[in-house]
Amino acid sequence: MKKQLLFMAMAGLFTTIASATDLYVRDFGAGGAYPTISAAITAASNGDRIIIKPKSGGVPYLENLTIDKSLTFVSENNFAKYIVQGSISITPFAGRVVTINNLSLTNNIAISDETIGGRTTVNVFNSTVNAVSARQLNSTLNVSGCVVNSIIALYHGRITGNKCLQIEIDNQGIDTNPATDDIELIANAITSTGAGIVMDQKNYAFKILNNFLTSSQVSISSLKTGSNNEIRNNVINNGLTSAISINLASGGTGFISILNNILTSSSSSGTYAEIQNVSGVATASVYAFYNMSASGFTTIGVTSASNNIGNAIISINTASYTTTGANSNAGYPEDEYADIDLTRNDIGNFGGSDSWSNYWPAASNKPQVNYLNTPRRIYSGTTTMNATGAGNSK
Repeated sequence: MKKQLLFMAMAGLFTTIASATDLYVRDFGAGGAYPTISAAITAASNGDRIIIKPKSGGVPYLENLTIDKSLTFVSENNFAKYIVQGSISITPFAGRVVTINNLSLTNNIAISDETIGGRTTVNVFNSTVNAVSARQLNSTLNVSGCVVNSIIALYHGRITGNKCLQIEIDNQGIDTNPATDDIELIANAITSTGAGIVMDQKNYAFKILNNFLTSSQVSISSLKTGSNNEIRNNVINNGLTSAISINLASGGTGFISILNNILTSSSSSGTYAEIQNVSGVATASVYAFYNMSASGFTTIGVTSASNNIGNAIISINTASYTTTGANSNAGYPEDEYADIDLTRNDIGNFGGSDSWSNYWPAASNKPQVNYLNTPRRIYSGTTTMNATGAGNSK
């Protein structure tokens, strides 16, 4: 009887694995493929992969897509994007996972509503789109290696290695099916003026790591109560107001560690500072260490600050997203914050183990890391080192 039950369980497993199907989309349905992406979505089942051949001459698929299943979309041609002239609406459903690779989209990707009884997850990798929006309750958005011409808006998720105008984390209420991890924004190039990263979220803690804001600020208006949050190894080049503005007008209390950043503000006006924490509905506890500015380093409302450097000689290149000068080997000296070459932490986006170098490969047509999590410190006598990561190669 035990052998029979084992065989039945294995047979069920094989049936589940075999059920996933590849569906092809090609212009005019060449080779028996589907002629449109919409037709392939209609024919697909949950877990299927839709493989799309880019049309010759850069001709787009003229479609507005509604995705109402767990599907993966990829290009049939390596390092070539399929173009869609239209928009994409994702219908939420508990447990639904939609993964979009290699897309060039003229309009927006959006989740249409909140998810009931679970979570909807949307992954967008190596794509060019106008905007991506997943502001809905019980939704997770992961975006990596993309060019987003306007805003990435989300409620929860991980945003890594993108070029975009702005990242906006919205406060829509309380997740009834909360995620088990926090919000991470890592190694993004943010090109707006004004508020480049807007953080208004009381359900999740956040990490803002190794981003480069060319001419904008980080603005924080709420925190998860009791949370520990990090703003580390960023370049925040804002010459108009404060580089980091904290005003908890939407409530919540928590801790914010601000470490190893290059911060530029109009502190000479007397109104602003590199770091400004003002009393809103609630007050954050803010700790600032080993940050650097080319102007006189000033803070307002910071709980504790030390080893911050003002009037430093730094060259900030907003075209190449690089910095040179006094920031080299000037960050926090503890080895758990060391650079990936094991030297002392550089202040700025190339410093630390979450370095910009991980997410922006120097050569084109190479695999790009979506996420990398390595131990901060390797102790003497340790025999194993656990690291996790994800990437895509198209």
